[in-house]
Amino acid sequence: MYLKFKRLIDIILSLLGLIVLSPVFLILIVAIKLDSKGPVLFKQKRVGIHKTHFNILKFRTMRIDTPKDTPTHLLENPEQWITKVGKFLRKTSLDELPQIINILKGEMSIIGPRPALWNQYDLIAERDKYGANDIPPGLTGWAQINGRDTVTIEDKARYDGYYTENIGLMFDIKCFFGTIVSVLKRDGVVEGGTGNKKNEPNESLEKSR
Repeated sequence: MYLKFKRLIDIILSLLGLIVLSPVFLILIVAIKLDSKGPVLFKQKRVGIHKTHFNILKFRTMRIDTPKDTPTHLLENPEQWITKVGKFLRKTSLDELPQIINILKGEMSIIGPRPALWNQYDLIAERDKYGANDIPPGLTGWAQINGRDTVTIEDKARYDGYYTENIGLMFDIKCFFGTIVSVLKRDGVVEGGTGNKKNEPNESLEKSR
């Protein structure tokens, strides 16, 4: 029942977001075009609900000759591939704004597990253990406000599993405002790194409560 209500909230907020943020979209589009060659938007195959695939949308932050379908943490010296405007977009998470379109289309939700790359088999398999692949992926989620890039694959899946088990309006509100705080503080953003923050299983779950 809540998932239907959640979908209604997603539609309303994504429509409002597109209207209110349209001036920001315009400014960023111009900045990206002036900064480097290539398209404004970056499309990448990601894993959606029930492990279906969809193309996630982002503002392009990397050069057009960057190796495709490779997570940033697996690139050698990832900084060399990121554009000047891209560095700002990634630090402020503004590169994620086009995913409002994914949300409006029903491919994503505002809150949920961050969609894995189609070839991130380790993360997909870990999420299977907790049923986290069976709800819509999100623009942000519980794992994103509990470490983001610094959380191990195993702990990220545990956080996603905890969200799946406890999904509800108040939890979504908590994740939403927690994301705003994390973005302002730039918590957990590590280019080219993942899994630096290691928590014991019990500790992870206790912090989730």
